[in-house]
Amino acid sequence: MRRFIPFALAVGLAALSLAAAAFVSAWWLIAAAVFGLAAGVGVYDLVQRDHTLWRNYPAIARIRWVSEGIRPFIRSYFVEGETDGRPFHREERALVYRRSKNIEGVEPFGSTTDFRHTDIEWIQHSIAAKTGETAKRRLTIGGPDCAQPYDASLFNISAMSFGALGGRAVEALNRGAKLGGFAHDTGEGGISRHHRHGGDLIWEIGSGYFGCRANDGSFDPDRFAEQARDDQVKMVEIKLSQGAKPGHGGVLPGTKVNAEIAEARGVAIGEDCISPPAHSAFSTPIEMMEFIARLRELSGGKPVGFKLCVGKRSETFALAKAMLETEVTPDFIVVDGIEGGTGAAPTEFIDDIGSPMRNGLIIVRDALAGAGLRDRVKIGAAGKILTGARFAKTLALGADWCNSARGFMFALGCVQSMQCHTNRCPTGVTTQDPLRQRGLVVPDKAERVANFHRNTVEALVAVCAAAGCDDPKDIHPEQIMRRSGADKAFAFSEIYPELEPGQLVDDPGSTRYAAEWAAARADSFEPVGKAA
Repeated sequence: MRRFIPFALAVGLAALSLAAAAFVSAWWLIAAAVFGLAAGVGVYDLVQRDHTLWRNYPAIARIRWVSEGIRPFIRSYFVEGETDGRPFHREERALVYRRSKNIEGVEPFGSTTDFRHTDIEWIQHSIAAKTGETAKRRLTIGGPDCAQPYDASLFNISAMSFGALGGRAVEALNRGAKLGGFAHDTGEGGISRHHRHGGDLIWEIGSGYFGCRANDGSFDPDRFAEQARDDQVKMVEIKLSQGAKPGHGGVLPGTKVNAEIAEARGVAIGEDCISPPAHSAFSTPIEMMEFIARLRELSGGKPVGFKLCVGKRSETFALAKAMLETEVTPDFIVVDGIEGGTGAAPTEFIDDIGSPMRNGLIIVRDALAGAGLRDRVKIGAAGKILTGARFAKTLALGADWCNSARGFMFALGCVQSMQCHTNRCPTGVTTQDPLRQRGLVVPDKAERVANFHRNTVEALVAVCAAAGCDDPKDIHPEQIMRRSGADKAFAFSEIYPELEPGQLVDDPGSTRYAAEWAAARADSFEPVGKAA
């Protein structure tokens, strides 16, 4: 019965302390309170029915419970190395903190990367390096059917909804976007009052149609037009799927729908906010293209595109076929990846469903190029973009610009405490608790958001200039190398060969996508046969 010894000791010491308080000194009451509390906990543990360890090891088993709670913090601050942490290691987070504070992002004494490891990647520099003085930091988004193209930054804030983020965090992001002249994606939670601080908005519309929602949860064209024609809204993005939980709907319980969230989402206070797994405004690729054309018209000709995490490859090709058949193209496509972030998602979705951003980007790039549509559609990419090097590699593989969500959260002060879903975020970023939000000083954080944006873009320009490119758009996959094994290295152009313009239409059998292209249908997301 040794497992009861700590409990028995607590009871005995509590009794002895009470006796000492009565006959020696009242100061012993402090010890009596401490040991009495431990004894009381032990009594509760013996009679409760929920925890086996507590019943079998009263009082002492609580040490395990406490240890489990503090283990992530002990590991993060005292155990893990500079490059061991996940989702972002300490060096990555520190880089964002320095750049957001305008501290020079340099490292002493050499790299901590193990260059003997397989799968190491590097950018080939040029003896004829450039200065980057003439590099363009912006691009124009808007196809031939777009009446109001948008002059966008190469780096923008990825989708994060008000509700997932607190009001002060959203305000700081939007004020930072205004200071830096870049775009702020609203996330699917609608345009809140906290977004209304002058920063350019990309309005994301998910399957719940928040902000343009009819009473029955369907799409309301009048509400959409009213919001989309606002001068602050520069582009409209249809969310098909999110990298961290593709194909997964969601419910914001009515108990969490306060007046501000109800106002932003266009629902009643206390009403459940339901985001179905799929859209109700369209059910086929052709209908989706028609929906895109409708949104473009309702918005007054602003750029309209969509965001997705690539799943079945045949579905991506089905979208390309629908573009060809309807002669309607989105102005942009944003590719998210399974490595993307979220406030909360089931483990299976975070770890096992959806394509990594790089693989999805290759599929979208090749679908557009193979269909002869690449010059009509811009491609954005989101998925752990924090550094100029990763930025450059993503552009080399076909992206025209990049987005970041968690990078800008770090700029706001996020410490990766992994408490996003608990409403107990210690830095006030992902909480609706006004006391916790109080610590986030909006003017200061807005400056840091703008600093992080500017310094990351300049890092991109510097990397591309070192590779001999006058402009970031000039970097190509043959300039990026990846080791495969101990003594072999291949350029990205060899690992991810690009299709020729129109190759899928003219000669699909010569491509590695012949089966998926043949299975794709413009009139249905269901493939012909079993090809995925």
